Amino acid sequence: MPLYEHVMIARQDLSSAQAEGLIEHFGTVLADNGGKLVESEYWGVKTMAYKINKNRKGHYAFLKTDAPAAAVQEMERLMRLHDDVMRILTIKVDAHEDGPSVQMQKREERGDRPDRGDRPDRGDRPDRGERRERY
Repeated sequence: MPLYEHVMIARQDLSSAQAEGLIEHFGTVLADNGGKLVESEYWGVKTMAYKINKNRKGHYAFLKTDAPAAAVQEMERLMRLHDDVMRILTIKVDAHEDGPSVQMQKREERGDRPDRGDRPDRGDRPDRGERRERY
């Protein structure tokens, strides 16, 4: 069966338990249609870049699924009809990555971005010398 990853944003006025209940509900929808919820992560309440339905924040959840296309379409349809779900994103992947998602990893564990001390030499640009007072 194809593998999918979903990100869901629920309304901010829900409790954490209600948001996690939504994850379980949509997992059972997949199971009823022949798929399975491989893993789910609750990312918590995060601030969005722009307002969606007059909400500035939302409960974020990440789902990894192994389900046929019909089951995913049914889950997406029910998510779009559900009043508490504001946005969903579904991506088909070749394989699920092991371990926690990038959002759940601590900043020190990510490590892909070099520190400022790792910058290369400035090349042919001369040293500017001592900094002087302005004005």
